[in-house]
Amino acid sequence: MFGGGGSIQLARIFGIRIGVDVSWFFVLFLIIYSLSDYYDEVAPASNAFVLATVSALLFFLSILLHELGHAVVAIRNGIPILGIDLWMFGGVAKLERDTDSPGVEFRVAVAGPIVTLAIAAACFGIGALISSPDRVIEGSTFDTSVGSAATAVLGYLMTINLLVLVFNLIPGFPLDGGRIARAVAWKITGDRNRATRFAAVLGRGAGALMVAGGLVILAMGSLVTGIWLAVIGVFLAQAAKSAQAQAALSGRIEHIRVSDVMDTEPVAIPDDLTLERAQSDFFLRYGWPWFPVVDRRGRLVGVVSREAVYSSGDGRRTVGSVMARDDGGSGLRAGLEDPLESLLGQESLSRLGAVMAVDSNGVLRGVVTVDAVRRALRGVVAV
Repeated sequence: MFGGGGSIQLARIFGIRIGVDVSWFFVLFLIIYSLSDYYDEVAPASNAFVLATVSALLFFLSILLHELGHAVVAIRNGIPILGIDLWMFGGVAKLERDTDSPGVEFRVAVAGPIVTLAIAAACFGIGALISSPDRVIEGSTFDTSVGSAATAVLGYLMTINLLVLVFNLIPGFPLDGGRIARAVAWKITGDRNRATRFAAVLGRGAGALMVAGGLVILAMGSLVTGIWLAVIGVFLAQAAKSAQAQAALSGRIEHIRVSDVMDTEPVAIPDDLTLERAQSDFFLRYGWPWFPVVDRRGRLVGVVSREAVYSSGDGRRTVGSVMARDDGGSGLRAGLEDPLESLLGQESLSRLGAVMAVDSNGVLRGVVTVDAVRRALRGVVAV
């Protein structure tokens, strides 16, 4: 699903940062509040809040597993993951770069729905083992005659995951169904940007239908459901509109490569240089807040900041001992022949204001600054 901006880090799973947006806490409260009344009917009142809290957390665990499905498949296809965020409308796995083929796009997009379907099936199967299939289905439709708290929780989780599955398969970008539609259109046309525009149009249409449906439901007297559906529709339509604009821009800059916009004379610090020399020869001389760090062969190995150098307290230490190491998946580097488009969402560009351009051997060949990217984009728009 689509998602928001900054988040609070909760944990790391398989090295992937897991965070939550502030809006997540609001939705968590609403879900717990609404489920408490339901569990009052199927469990003693003293346990209703506990069951509601457990159900809400398990629901968001399901969303997290859905996004991990996307993330794991992306990583297996060579696409680094910047992190996973949970927010008020679900979750989002942040890919460092876009997919590079229809097949990869399809596999990454379909992975999440497959995980969600598996969770729903597991809930039904476990519920059937501890009670009966009929009771799981009754629990999933909030039948207050269900006596087993465990069956009620499993029924709720089965139903909510099926709803998530259906919603995500709506063929509108940037939902999973829209990404699947983009993969199909991409395969047929051979043009990713054209396929993205097609899927984005579907997304805007789906968003408009949701808004209309929400207004109808609101007019029928269902306040919360109507407003919620309409708000989701607005967000979906806006996200699709942004994707459509991004695809149009990408089509105009697809011929521009990293090597076309980089500074070809980067200033880098050797990793075996002492901190004392780094201060005098680089930070005091240039006045920059950070420098790329290279090994004896000129290969990029990390970045060192002024704070790291000055706070060490031991000028005899080497730069390599205090630098932020580049592991190849940190979003710090880009290939010379990578398209300019691939830099637009790169974490290093927003965090440091630059991306390091390296050749096939990892040797630092240039630096692409955010100002250089802006100049390139202005030149394209002006044309």
